[in-house]
Amino acid sequence: MSKAKVEYIWLDGYKPTQSLRSKTKVIENFSGKLEDCPMWSFDGSSTEQAEGGSSDCLLKPVYVCADPGRKNGWLVMTEVLNADGTPHESNGRALIDDDDNDFWFGFEQEYTIMDPATQLPIGFPAGGFPAPQGPYYCSVGANNAIGRELVEEHLDLCLDAGLNVEGINAEVMAGQWEFQGFAKGAAQAGDEMWIGRYLLERVGEKYGLAISWHCKPVKGDWNGSGMHANFSNDVLRTCGSKEIYGKICEAFGTQDRIAAHIAVYGAENEQRLTGLHETQSIDKFSYGVSDRGASIRIPIASVENGYKGWLEDRRPNSAADPYKVAAVIIKTVKTACKSLDLQTA
Repeated sequence: MSKAKVEYIWLDGYKPTQSLRSKTKVIENFSGKLEDCPMWSFDGSSTEQAEGGSSDCLLKPVYVCADPGRKNGWLVMTEVLNADGTPHESNGRALIDDDDNDFWFGFEQEYTIMDPATQLPIGFPAGGFPAPQGPYYCSVGANNAIGRELVEEHLDLCLDAGLNVEGINAEVMAGQWEFQGFAKGAAQAGDEMWIGRYLLERVGEKYGLAISWHCKPVKGDWNGSGMHANFSNDVLRTCGSKEIYGKICEAFGTQDRIAAHIAVYGAENEQRLTGLHETQSIDKFSYGVSDRGASIRIPIASVENGYKGWLEDRRPNSAADPYKVAAVIIKTVKTACKSLDLQTA
């Protein structure tokens, strides 16, 4: 008889930015299949998700994978339900309207590795600054590629867990890195990104280093941290029309849609979306081919493929919830396709 350590992971109710929570359930003879992950519960009064007099919240398993960092371990992403089985208000996954996985998402998750003793990114001297940014992006060598040991261990854990991580790289600011995930289906893209974040936090524990998801961890002339959202549906993948691409991009630029997107694209995003450091200003909207200073970038690969491909929304920041980001993008694209009388699931 074997006993598995099954880690249930969920998002708490803190505002404006939710945090990861988890706890371990020991299960005998666990198959590793989602259908064999039982519902569980937790004390929502300790996570800003319930009152003490009626504190039980439910954990509904939605995704399971191996936990390569623990003996006989498994990771289970869950969504939070109220005691009556309805989605909790903090449950961003329940907002996704993509039942047939027509939408594909790739998230470029940037983050900063912090020294808890100095509250600065690793590579920043106490009370000062390293050399100006420029040499750190995709760098090699101990002077510039700071934190690689942690980053490589995280990548190995993600791949061993079966997550579809497609790459990593050092980013523009010292101590800042990125990993990229992709899935054919919005909900799964969010599930895998959250588990990837969880594994990164846990590797940080091992090294005594903290992971900052804040979009502007260092003020001044330093790049902020984003979570660029690359997305497509069948229309974008097959239409072959510059006009349709333009109309879909324009749908993101109406005042109501701008407000809806910025509302879920991460707290304090005005610190990052300044019009500098490869961003558009938070109070402006633009789109363009291969334009990293635009709100929406049309990748050159989509253009060279005859306008068959995907778009990139560069506005989500590193602390944004990928579930909520996907949900709002899907709504905008579906609205645009409906107005163009184009079939979309």
